[in-house]
Amino acid sequence: MAEVVQAGLWGLLAGSALLVGAGVGFGLRVPPKVIATVMAFGAGVLLSAVSFELVGEAYDQAGLTPAAIGTLAGAVAYTLGNLWLAGRGARHRKRSGNRSEHSQPSESEQGGSGTALALGALLDGVPESAVIGVSLLDGGTVSLVTVAAVFISNVPEGLSSSAGMKRAGRGKGYVFGVWTAIAAASTVSSVLGYTVIGAFSPAVIAAVTAVAAGAILAMVADTMIPEAFEDAHLAIGLVTVCGFLVSFALSHA
Repeated sequence: MAEVVQAGLWGLLAGSALLVGAGVGFGLRVPPKVIATVMAFGAGVLLSAVSFELVGEAYDQAGLTPAAIGTLAGAVAYTLGNLWLAGRGARHRKRSGNRSEHSQPSESEQGGSGTALALGALLDGVPESAVIGVSLLDGGTVSLVTVAAVFISNVPEGLSSSAGMKRAGRGKGYVFGVWTAIAAASTVSSVLGYTVIGAFSPAVIAAVTAVAAGAILAMVADTMIPEAFEDAHLAIGLVTVCGFLVSFALSHA
């Protein structure tokens, strides 16, 4: 099978976890503490993947300076995009809406918030998917740890966000339309990560990997950990460490 097709299929697999989470979050009444616990686990998984699979790989390929600059650039770019979207109603896009002060706004409360939520989901998902395609450049074999980390973390993201969308009065068509579109975008991002970035030098590839790592790390700190902490104060540290160790074990298996 052509590697570009593999890149797309792996990206689609990882993105499809959002639909799995959305189905649970929209169709079932999941206790807030369960959502928070799963979100904390997903955050730990991504933190480990960023450390050992992305920043570590960028450092090995190009050294400290490109890795550091790329990571900071990714964090800055994500933060700027997130600030812009926050002012348009997407600040709490990963929140389940259990608490009114952290709930997603309805379209009647803030016009255009539905579009902002969709763009926010895209902002969160693109860096993760792109690095899946980039990982194929290293010997033609995808990083299963990266795919697993993105898949595992996408389930609670889709679950919590979809529960919040439902509480904000958004219908099934909107919720599943958004996540289907993001799953498709994940496929495209993974393909572009392989085809476009693969044409550059190892130093550029390392820098792009680091940019994705910085964006993912900022996303975890800004959107996933706050949702987890909201309803699982005392347990979040332990659960996050468990997620970290699962991903760490996979990367060294």
